[in-house]
Amino acid sequence: MSTQDTAAKGPQVASDSAHQADQMTEERALATEVTELRRERDDLYDRLLRKSADFDNYRKRMDRDRRDMVDLAAQDLLLDLLPILDNFERALAADVPAGGEQYRAGVELIATQLQDLLKKRGVTPIEAVGADFDPHIHQAVVQEVSSEHREGEVMAELRRGYRLGDRLLRPSMVKVAKREQA
Repeated sequence: MSTQDTAAKGPQVASDSAHQADQMTEERALATEVTELRRERDDLYDRLLRKSADFDNYRKRMDRDRRDMVDLAAQDLLLDLLPILDNFERALAADVPAGGEQYRAGVELIATQLQDLLKKRGVTPIEAVGADFDPHIHQAVVQEVSSEHREGEVMAELRRGYRLGDRLLRPSMVKVAKREQA
């Protein structure tokens, strides 16, 4: 090839080199842009996952709070019913006057219905008499010296206590035995 051919091709080679350099710069710019877009996409996806998890936790917390409010309302109603049941039990413990058998049968029926309703709602009585005093479920209102009972044994139940499921609804009012002082 002659010098003239090379000289004539010089501007074309320089133009091709410039074109290749421009093309490489564009490719780097596109690669950088693609990398940034991927990073942004990953960041947005991560934020979406976090927001979804936060919303799921919020929904679960609201469901739990709603259930707790319903349980608390039910507990308040059940606590209001217990004195009525106490009064029915007192009425049934009283002597029946002559001719009052039908009246007593009606009171027994109502008391049984109320007990069944409480049982259906998960309310169970606490068996206290003969058990050891437990301040978590008993409220000692009387202590009495007794040689027939163990120290700390519940001798009598003055008001029945109840549980709602595993929780204490109302403690038992009890009379507790104590030993004589020597």
